[in-house]
Amino acid sequence: MDARDIIKRPVITERSTDLMADKKYTFEVDVRANKTQVKDSIEEIFGVKVEKVNIMNYKGKFKRMGKFGGYTNKRRKAIVKLTADSKEIEFFEV
Repeated sequence: MDARDIIKRPVITERSTDLMADKKYTFEVDVRANKTQVKDSIEEIFGVKVEKVNIMNYKGKFKRMGKFGGYTNKRRKAIVKLTADSKEIEFFEV
């Protein structure tokens, strides 16, 4: 897989923006990607040094549309901690 295929998008929530002060960034990643692939792709795309990667899996929720039911897509979320001497990732340029 290519680095741009592994990292889908950043997750921007109130909690994830609070974690950015500690150099922890949250991304939605491909469900087949492992920690090593996530680390390598973040370092390649953003040019930073990654210290640690935590990954969480989310099951799809059951949703109904009238009499039809189905599940939403399952997701995988990664929290990436950068090293102390690494530069920060800029999502919003001021």
